[in-house]
Amino acid sequence: MDLTVDRLHVVLRRRPILRDVSLDVRTGDVVGLVGPNGSGKSTLLRTVYRSLRPADGVVKVGEDDVWELSPRTAARRTAAVLQDTGGNTTGLTVAEIVALGRAPHHGLLGRDGPSDHEAVSDAIDRCGVRPLADREYASLSGGERQRVLLARALAQEPGLLVLDEPTNHLDVRARFELLDLIRATGVTTLAVLHDLDLAARLCDRLVVLHDGAVAAAGPVLEVLTPDLLADVFGVRAHTERHADGVVRLTYAARPLAHD
Repeated sequence: MDLTVDRLHVVLRRRPILRDVSLDVRTGDVVGLVGPNGSGKSTLLRTVYRSLRPADGVVKVGEDDVWELSPRTAARRTAAVLQDTGGNTTGLTVAEIVALGRAPHHGLLGRDGPSDHEAVSDAIDRCGVRPLADREYASLSGGERQRVLLARALAQEPGLLVLDEPTNHLDVRARFELLDLIRATGVTTLAVLHDLDLAARLCDRLVVLHDGAVAAAGPVLEVLTPDLLADVFGVRAHTERHADGVVRLTYAARPLAHD
């Protein structure tokens, strides 16, 4: 399912946070949202999953403006995995956490049916958390929790995934495993990523935010140019695709501030 953001403006406490932001994510693509701290990345995600209404502009998931959909319909289309958002998980098992992803598909008195059980079971298997299904969520490591939260999102059967720093606080192995898992879902994805190396590894395309506006957008190698890395991130670096197909950044020893 496509995502289209068109000329988005967001104002918080009378201060403009996002200015004339436009981007698109094509069906099945993984697009990374990168930029310095305070550039508006998480704010943009909030408008996409209907947590923050923009002052102007349109967010479409599929053919529909998300703010013209009911909350339940919007939740069926878009699943969000945010930072530190397990919610109140006291006493809940992994399987019960994943099953919460079916909530948008139920009415007020809805009960789980065969299709719900199938969606939950499939999400558990896709995210490799079957051995953890009976464990208490609170007992898991950070990497295990992220896998479970991704499974909960996939149990929603969304057309769009939005991820806010999904690799935050994970060790190196857990980061790579989670990135590979995200790519393997095949679901259209918009992900905020702080680490440019991980963004280059995961994403089909990047959107760079700077001071609340889009500084660049496109394929990784076309976006992460030496000039942009210097102007937006304040570092001297270059980007290249290695023989193994992975795009990597090489940084100079000293940031621009020391030159």
